[in-house]
Amino acid sequence: MENEFISNNQVVSGDYHAGPKFLLKRIIFLLFGLVTFLVLFYVLFFSAPNNFPKGIVISIGKGENLRNLSLDLKQKKVIRSRISFEAFVILLGGERHIAEGDYLLENKLPVFEMARRIVNKDRHLASIKVTIPEGFDNIQIADTFAISLKNFNKDKFLGKAKIGYLFPDTYFFFSTDDERDVLEYMNQNFNKKLKPYISEIVSSGKSENEIIAMASLIEKEAKGNADRENISGILWNRLAKKMPLQVDSAPETYKARGLPENPISNPGLSSIIAAIHPSISNYLYYLHDKNGLIHYAKTFEEHKINKAKYLK
Repeated sequence: MENEFISNNQVVSGDYHAGPKFLLKRIIFLLFGLVTFLVLFYVLFFSAPNNFPKGIVISIGKGENLRNLSLDLKQKKVIRSRISFEAFVILLGGERHIAEGDYLLENKLPVFEMARRIVNKDRHLASIKVTIPEGFDNIQIADTFAISLKNFNKDKFLGKAKIGYLFPDTYFFFSTDDERDVLEYMNQNFNKKLKPYISEIVSSGKSENEIIAMASLIEKEAKGNADRENISGILWNRLAKKMPLQVDSAPETYKARGLPENPISNPGLSSIIAAIHPSISNYLYYLHDKNGLIHYAKTFEEHKINKAKYLK
């Protein structure tokens, strides 16, 4: 019995010492398996494919849906997994509004970075600076962009552009942008600039179209910021008295009363504000002398005197 007891103790003691070693090996094995799984999972679902087409430009069309986009990227070897790409786009909130345009893929990108760039419209293409001066008409704007952007279609632009509503400003476009991008950005900029003044336009008793048409005349007639509000006041005075505007920059205003049917240029913000807030005066006439200085008159007789005095 005593020997049996000792033998049993030895067995128990041996099992006890072997237990922790077995558990340690098992933990190491499980950790190795987990790491292997995570590496394989990353390689299969997150990392860029080995044959990623570095240096290409991918194009995303207007109205592209997420399913078609993921299929296209998969076929072009840009992503490994459509599921992971679509999941990241959804998590980033971009599934309903896929950002169209061209994207330069200069290096390999993991799938989450590819999704982020598309959602944020991060194109990585060189931008082109284009400045549109105040008072440019649509043809002048079209000519400017036709020189700068290779995909810009002048005829399509002029067919869709609404004069007066293309805000003059400095813009940055990508080399692959076309007339649709130009129209979108210029119209968006116009709405953004005009928004703070909408309530003031309503208070003025004039429509937005009337304000923009008047601003387009002011833009052409004024020789500087000091003239804008005074010219605005005079032109509104003439309209109130049913007089023809007789603005040199718009010949049709010599024949017909009222504002031109359409704006004659694309005015800047200073002219728009002047159209909303004209100077109050009794002046009905103005002219600029050879030095660009403006002279006002309340009557036609005074205006004739100014013409004789300053325009000889």
